[in-house]
Order: sequence, then C-alpha cells, then structure tokens
Amino acid sequence: MQISFEVYPPRKPEDTPRLHEAILRLSELSPDFISVTFGAGGSSTRDSLSVLKFIRDNSSAAPLAHLTCVGTTEQDAKDLVREFLGEGITNFLALRGDLPEGQSQMPPGTLSRADQLVSLIEETRPSGTGKTAVAAFPNGHPESGKERSDIAALLAKQEAGASLAITQLFFFTADYLRFVELARARGVVIDLIPGIMSIVSPSRLARV
Repeated sequence: MQISFEVYPPRKPEDTPRLHEAILRLSELSPDFISVTFGAGGSSTRDSLSVLKFIRDNSSAAPLAHLTCVGTTEQDAKDLVREFLGEGITNFLALRGDLPEGQSQMPPGTLSRADQLVSLIEETRPSGTGKTAVAAFPNGHPESGKERSDIAALLAKQEAGASLAITQLFFFTADYLRFVELARARGVVIDLIPGIMSIVSPSRLARV
C-alpha cells in the first residue's frame, strides 16, 4: 500500500526544527511522496521551497509542490515552475484555489482553471521527469451543481496531463467509493487517492 503526507511551511522560523523532525519521522514509513502547501498562513514561495529541498535531501519520498491559479498570471506560473525545477523539484499539485471572499470570478489576466495550470506545467517541465497531481471532490465541488461538473473538470485535467488526483476530505467511505465509480464511468482513468486527515481536536474538525 502506498501512502503520502502533506505538510505546511512553518509559520515562524523557530518552528522549522520541529517540522524537520516530523518529516524525518514520517520518512521512516517510506511514503511515496510528501507534499508541501504553497503560501500557507501567508508564507512565501521561499518558505515552501525550503521545505521541499529538505525533503529532497533528507527523505526517500518525492517532494511534491502545491501550485495555485488564484492571482497567478501565466508568466508568473511559468517562472515559478522553472524556479522549482531549477532546484530539482519536479512533482506538482496543480490547484485552482479558492476565490477571494466577495469575488465570483478570477481576476483578469490570471489563470482561471486547474487544467490550464496542468498544461503549463507539462509544457514547462522536461518530458518524463515528474508527475502532476490535481484535486478531486468525492462530494462534488461547491460550484459543480447536481450535474457534477467537477467530473468534467477532472477529465479536463486528465486530458491536460495530470497523473493522479488527491481527493478533498470526506467523512464516509461510501462517498469516496461512489465517487470513484462515477468518475470511472465517465472516463477518468488516473489514480484517485483518498485524502485523510487525523481528527486531533473538535475545533479543528469544525474548521474542516
């Protein structure tokens, strides 16, 4: 069975040693990859890249970098992908990202869909040198409606070159199994990895 983990860049520099220790402990379980969120808590690209490089140098797991469309132009995204590639980071999780509060559409001149970001990554990265993951939604994306347009969006991401999909969190196994059945019936063939988060406190569960 393959497993993977997701970590966040440290919010404060003094938290870095604890994060490094956690990564080393997680690496003992031989995960397939460890993903690093992009800009969590206001952190910069440099914060994410620093964690990815630590994984690259100290773990057998492949480092996987989150990238989002929100507020990102095509040129910005290309520059960012090239920066990561220059540091040996070749695996990405391409996300549209959440719209800023009060906005109903992406700002003009920026990427608006995850499949656009997948295409850009595939065009920029040397062929055969990495994988691109995307998001999937067992209970449907909030904007997908009864027609489950999120499945069509997942197909578009697959067509653009996505290698696998990681699901949003879900509470019931049956939801995931129904989603897999529906996605396969509509032509999705890439791996659909269930996203799991340990419940550590009622308040955190409420935020989720």
